[in-house]
Amino acid sequence: MNRNHYVAIMAGGIGSRFWPMSRTEYPKQFLDILNTGRTLIQATFDRFAEFIPTENIFIVTAENYKSIVISQLPGLNEANILCEPSRKNTAPCIAYVSYKLHELNPDANLICAPADHLITDREKFKSVCQEALNFTAHIKALLTLGIKPINPNTGYGYIQFEPFAVGENIFKVKTFTEKPDKELAKAFISSGDFLWNAGIFVWQVKSIIQAFEKLLPEIHEMFFAERANFNTSFEKEAIERIYPQCVNISIDYGIMEKADNVYVIPSSFGWSDLGTWASAYETLEKDYLENAVAGNNVVVIDAQRNMVHVNNEKLVLLQGLEDFVIVDTDDVLLICKKDNEQDIKQYVAEIKRNKGDKFL
Repeated sequence: MNRNHYVAIMAGGIGSRFWPMSRTEYPKQFLDILNTGRTLIQATFDRFAEFIPTENIFIVTAENYKSIVISQLPGLNEANILCEPSRKNTAPCIAYVSYKLHELNPDANLICAPADHLITDREKFKSVCQEALNFTAHIKALLTLGIKPINPNTGYGYIQFEPFAVGENIFKVKTFTEKPDKELAKAFISSGDFLWNAGIFVWQVKSIIQAFEKLLPEIHEMFFAERANFNTSFEKEAIERIYPQCVNISIDYGIMEKADNVYVIPSSFGWSDLGTWASAYETLEKDYLENAVAGNNVVVIDAQRNMVHVNNEKLVLLQGLEDFVIVDTDDVLLICKKDNEQDIKQYVAEIKRNKGDKFL
């Protein structure tokens, strides 16, 4: 394993579209959404530990999730858990780990990846990551992994790439597009030069710091000014000074869409961002009536194309429903049309207004 290779697993989100399983105090990255026996963050850690030294794997999360990370990843050094005092999107999160690592090892070559994605072909994923690390070790590039699309999905951002490769299966990025409507997504697919944006990034920390200096100078100035405090007992205080001043902005919008040295590897390794219950439905095995069932005691009678997630101990009989999401927890039962599940965030906001935070 290369000692200059590092990973930052971003694990600070609240996963509100996976309510009612995902809660503010215990969000989806810490849950076994697909009943595999491993939570999403554990599966992500396992994937990277195959080719990145464990001491080089960092988790960036919220302060109130630190104890969960410690319990779920007992093999991780507690010093490798970086706690954000507030949620400020992915740019400050990535800045934190990048400026810290630069003080530890100026030659650090870093993968930044979400904690809550599904990847089924681990060998292919490992191969693509190693290809990416090899490229960024020699080229001052900001590299992202793009997923070869299998349908005109409107839930993902898209990356358009130039037609000529600059290396084996590595292309310069032409444009980024936020989630398109159905017709535009179909046009993207038929053109053949668009990929899904997986939100997985690879670069040398010195390259991303140069990008912050040029494109997000306010963030750069704050982290650069505190650099001597990183990796010391004063780091926590430094971060608590920095974060209130940080703009809430994504790395995509703040840097990737504006930089001129952005590249992509078109990839196919069984990826899903598991952003919604519908994406979980697509991932799980189906019965002969196309129901995806996570739960040992579900009896299905004349019901089709449903996503069902219930406690293994509870008997659930499902009759007559078609194209529904049914999720049962100790204190909440969700029954929602699959077509409307993108609105779960709105439903959660409605519950907060009417019932307070008890069920969130």
